[in-house]
Amino acid sequence: MDNIRSKLNIVQSKLVAPKGQNNTFGKYRYRSNEDILEAVKPLLSDVGAIITQSDSIEYIGDRFYVCATSTFIDCESGEEICNTAYARESTAKKGMDEAQITGSSSSYARKYSLNGLLLIDDTKDSDTMDNTKHHETPQEPQKPWLNDTSKLLSTAKLNGWSGEEAVTQARTKYAVSTKTADEIKKAMEN
Repeated sequence: MDNIRSKLNIVQSKLVAPKGQNNTFGKYRYRSNEDILEAVKPLLSDVGAIITQSDSIEYIGDRFYVCATSTFIDCESGEEICNTAYARESTAKKGMDEAQITGSSSSYARKYSLNGLLLIDDTKDSDTMDNTKHHETPQEPQKPWLNDTSKLLSTAKLNGWSGEEAVTQARTKYAVSTKTADEIKKAMEN
């Protein structure tokens, strides 16, 4: 049978994860972590693999982050391929208690760790854009993850950047603030 990378490649190339959720306020459709899992399960069965997801809480700078890891496991060999994403817990969210805030951050981080593992590009999804402003056609493609340290950190780790490379990319190529660059460097050192 195929090796783990071949199996993951088959799943990535065949996966179609529809946007099964509707945001009535923002008037856009999006896919949830659950939508992705529902779409990928039959493909996993076909190649003899499973996906697991787990969370941990990390304290970076002066904020808590949910670190979610999605792991593709070959049932035959036991080999694993992992992808990690971070989501920062907000200090407060109207109408949510602390457990719901953590749960919301977990769902978000899990979705993006799964997106990275399965090569799902959400940069065109409305849930990654600022829908409060209308923009002219941008000169460069939008990179909504730049405004979120956790997403930038995930991108750096996904690209295999060292702490110094992540800070260099963040400061020169993406023009993030010194504070954000310092947060990235500290997080990459952990």
